Amino acid sequence: MSITQGILLLFIGFFIFTLDKKQENLPVPTVLVFIGIALSFIPYFSSIEVTEHMIYHVFLPALLFVSAYRFPADQFKKHMGLILFLATAGLLLTVGFLGGLVYAISGPFLSLSFIGALLLASILTPTDPVSVVSILKNSTGNEKIADVVEGESLLNDGTSIVMFSVLLGIYTSAEDFTLLSFASEFLLVSLGGAGLGIAFGWLMSKGIHYTPNKEYQVMLSIVLAYGIFNLAEALGVSGVLATVSAGLMLSFEYGRTIKEEHFKDTLDGFWGIVEISGLSLLFLLIGIKAAPYLSTPVWGFAFVVFILSMLVRFLIIAGSTTLFPHWRKEISWRESTVISWSGLKGTMSVFLILSFQVQQTSNHEMFLSLAFATVLISLIIQSLGVYPLSKKLL
Repeated sequence: MSITQGILLLFIGFFIFTLDKKQENLPVPTVLVFIGIALSFIPYFSSIEVTEHMIYHVFLPALLFVSAYRFPADQFKKHMGLILFLATAGLLLTVGFLGGLVYAISGPFLSLSFIGALLLASILTPTDPVSVVSILKNSTGNEKIADVVEGESLLNDGTSIVMFSVLLGIYTSAEDFTLLSFASEFLLVSLGGAGLGIAFGWLMSKGIHYTPNKEYQVMLSIVLAYGIFNLAEALGVSGVLATVSAGLMLSFEYGRTIKEEHFKDTLDGFWGIVEISGLSLLFLLIGIKAAPYLSTPVWGFAFVVFILSMLVRFLIIAGSTTLFPHWRKEISWRESTVISWSGLKGTMSVFLILSFQVQQTSNHEMFLSLAFATVLISLIIQSLGVYPLSKKLL
């Protein structure tokens, strides 16, 4: 992507975001994806190369870091049990049930092996609520639901990559699957990334005291967001969880040991611009990349897969919150419905699709088309429906 192309895309993003003054019912990322699809028909923009490396190493660290350090530490502690369950055991159950259902019905539509169906489910499991969190907060005033949805998304990005990587290895026959090997890899990559992020997040909370210059402190936050991500990846643990954990650690330490009053305001000023700019570029690029795969006969099956993914997610969330007494008191079936609906697919799913595309040398166009189509259906229907649904149920 050239500098001129990037500037033009940023201007388009600026224009669309300025239309969303109330942040109530305009799903800006969805609009940007549609504009990206339209731009793909213009040769100047269709030539832009969108790679999994670009999404993973350029966009994700910044977007994850800003969401994590802004996440209220007290709310994370309050809902930590439910958030951790949904991002770990809930994710594994979702992949298992959704993959099994897709495999059972795929015969007439698409020839999928059982591992292929599980792989598709792992692509569709991570949530990206960036387009609905502000809508949830402004439409209902219910911070609890928005915090659970956002907290789950922060953590399940990392766990979904681990699950996808293991299944992709089995799918390509690069490795054998055993429950012990999967559990050990899952724990090593996940806990290793989280531990590394917590350690370096704590170090930064101490390091900012050595300079009163707020610009230098912002520089240090950039080093942390991208440095810890790449260090974790180099060590073979989760860069996503490392960056998220570092940001959450900063959120926890702010007000407890970080006494510089200007620190959070300065970070918000810088990273707020980075977040909006990154989201504008990213969703436009997703539309440009997805466009070639959308002329496909699998739209009907993609819609069925979307319905199944929503059903499985609701059953797991409603079932788990009903099973445990503490969660049953905190989360009603109405709130479970809104949490389920708010878990739309987005950035991480697209990264996993592109990762699958890179790993495959044979023709998997139908699989890619199905995955892209399901993600697009999720973005459209869920982002458009979250405002009326939350207003009706909450």
